Amino acid sequence: MTPRTARTALVAMALVVVFTAGLAVQALWSPGGRAAPAAPPSPQGTADALQTAFVGVAQRVRPAVVNIGTIQVARSRRSPFAPGQTDDPFFKDFFDQFFGNQNPGSPGEFRQPGLGSGVIIDKRGYVLTNFHVVKGADSVTVRLNDKHEFRGRIVGSDPKTDLAIVKFEPDHELALATLGNSDVLRVGEWAIAIGNPFGLDQTVTVGVISATGRSDVGVATYENFIQTDASINPGNSGGPLLNLKGEVIGINTAIFSQSGGSVGIGFAIPINMVKRVVDQLVDKGKVVRGWLGVSLQPLSPELADSLGVPGKQGAVVASTMPGGPAAAAGLQQNDVILAFDKIPVEDYHHFQRLTAETRAGSKVVLQVLRKKKTIDLPVTVAEAPDEGGLRRPAAPSPKS
Repeated sequence: MTPRTARTALVAMALVVVFTAGLAVQALWSPGGRAAPAAPPSPQGTADALQTAFVGVAQRVRPAVVNIGTIQVARSRRSPFAPGQTDDPFFKDFFDQFFGNQNPGSPGEFRQPGLGSGVIIDKRGYVLTNFHVVKGADSVTVRLNDKHEFRGRIVGSDPKTDLAIVKFEPDHELALATLGNSDVLRVGEWAIAIGNPFGLDQTVTVGVISATGRSDVGVATYENFIQTDASINPGNSGGPLLNLKGEVIGINTAIFSQSGGSVGIGFAIPINMVKRVVDQLVDKGKVVRGWLGVSLQPLSPELADSLGVPGKQGAVVASTMPGGPAAAAGLQQNDVILAFDKIPVEDYHHFQRLTAETRAGSKVVLQVLRKKKTIDLPVTVAEAPDEGGLRRPAAPSPKS
């Protein structure tokens, strides 16, 4: 074969390959040869899937939600259901059915009932609820989804986060709730609340996550609430807030309503905050926190400008406690704390939480802006003194 003949054969083969590839591409893109695009889901199909998800969460989690009833013995000249107080026959009949006769027989003594919700988190009978649900209770009753009732006891409480653990002795295997991850929540996600509003067992309401990181609500010392428009009413306190996977993302704790009624904005304690205290509540009965002995004030835009804070974030030192860790480290009034052990401080609430979550005895470094110059101050975190009771620091000077 001559060189010209060889070149001619190669060109012919190349043309055949190109032609064949062209036919293949045409077949793929022709109406009869290419795969039809997937049809978009129908609105009816999406609605059915969403409804199925709601129903699935309710069926799976409701057995782990309990009704918590409390009795607080008090002395008074008047009956708790005397005219002018709580004389609604519906509630009187309900309380009598749940707690029994309200007159124990002692002159001037009566039993003040309370209602709330809780969620079972351990097969040994540990129930997570709010501190304000069981505060001051002389007796606690736990009613399960199957109507079985057990005597409960408070094994641990933390007024500063409004959390408590109640334990009962189960006589059968319990349904447990799964704890999720509140740090990954996004505004607009679905939220499902389950509880016992007004004593109506196993009520399910649905809404969305309206906001995260809410503080200054006035419920507890350490606030970082999830805000939701899922209906939360009196009696829902202590019940779970769930995502569409059926995971607990928060513990319902408060409602804000300008009208004073039950319709308003609901708040839940993020479950990741709960996780950081629940083991201590079970093991010790209380929460031991870190403490620096410093009073703080918010960093307003005007204060940030006058102190020369570039990022408009941080916590301003109002004062330090004599003999406390902050004073020993040299922290001064009007210092702006910018970072806690390399973690940027968003505001004084954030600094409070970072301090409280640090183990006593730990050595950390505070990055401080003083007279428009940045310095590092090493400090040893101490154990927070036990103040007892629910006490919210004054707004201008929250303490850490």
